[in-house]
Amino acid sequence: MSRRHDHDAGGDPGTLARKAELREEVWTALTEQKASRFPGARNRISNFVGAEAAARRLRELDVWRAARTVKSNPDSAQLPVRRYALEDGKTVYMAVPRLAEDDPFFLLDPDHLADPPHRAVSIENATRSARRVAVDELEPVDLVVTGCVAVGADGARLGKGGGFADLEFALARAAGLISDDTLVVTTVHELQLRDAGVVPWADHDAPVDLIVTPDRVVDCREHRRNRPEGGIVWDSLTEDKIAAIPLLGRLREEARA
Repeated sequence: MSRRHDHDAGGDPGTLARKAELREEVWTALTEQKASRFPGARNRISNFVGAEAAARRLRELDVWRAARTVKSNPDSAQLPVRRYALEDGKTVYMAVPRLAEDDPFFLLDPDHLADPPHRAVSIENATRSARRVAVDELEPVDLVVTGCVAVGADGARLGKGGGFADLEFALARAAGLISDDTLVVTTVHELQLRDAGVVPWADHDAPVDLIVTPDRVVDCREHRRNRPEGGIVWDSLTEDKIAAIPLLGRLREEARA
């Protein structure tokens, strides 16, 4: 059995256990109801049936039309969103998987692609069309797209346990690329949506503003959880996590200097 993605996570053990239990609940539901796609639901941001329909619904929103720069997760579930962003002339910043490079983001310029948008936005092909950039090379982001394992109507987001989406958010917020007014959206299957108060929450978790499913849009802003203050919450990171991400080690040394 592969290790859980939260094996090197810090924080309250009870909260971590509740998060792990909810992940299993959602992955089981997606699997049993045949709502996930290859290679399966478990241990990932699941690529769900209807991902294209959810992306089209997001594309119809005014907040989408107004955005010129989009930061997105690299997972397959949000590939249609990234494709539409490039087709609509938006610049896309996509995180390098697991933030495992000194320059942890791909920059995709819709005017300079080596492949058509539907190919350029996959991790396999991104290096042909994108260049790696550091956080301080990015421009302010108009819209953040994030993947979820589960998400609550109060905006509480549950990832696969690695904590990388929250770290990306913290890095971008600390660098001034994400403001209090920057919208965070996710596309999910209805089976991934939970009532307010159900998804466990930690202080470093970054909430979402809009949830888009193939069938509807859920606006969380009126009752949304508060965003983390400031940048990286170092107390929430274990030494194993810091060692796995080169940028974190460098930033901690700078903070100590």
